[in-house]
Amino acid sequence: MAKEKNQHSLGEALNKFIRENKLQKGMDKVMVRKAWEKIMDNGVNNYTTAVELRNDTLYVSLSSSVLREELSHGKTKIIEMLNEEMKKDLIKNIVLR
Repeated sequence: MAKEKNQHSLGEALNKFIRENKLQKGMDKVMVRKAWEKIMDNGVNNYTTAVELRNDTLYVSLSSSVLREELSHGKTKIIEMLNEEMKKDLIKNIVLR
C-alpha cells in the first residue's frame, strides 16, 4: 500500500473543514460557553442563565443582581481569564445583565 503524499493530522483536517465552511464564529460561541463554565465556580454557574458571544462582546445573563454587581467589579480580570482559557484574544467587553 502506498502512502498518500498529502497526509494531515485529524486536527489539521478539522481546522481546514472549519475554515472552508466558515464555522469559526459558531465554534467560538461554543468555546466561550465552555470557558465560562470552567472558569466560574458552581456558585456563579448556578445563577448564569445565558452566555452569548456577539462580535467581540460577551453577554452574560445572571439571575442574581447581587452577583451581577460583584462580577461587574472584576470585568477586566474575567475577560483576561476567558481569553487565556480559549487561547485567543476574542473578548473585548462583557455585558452583565
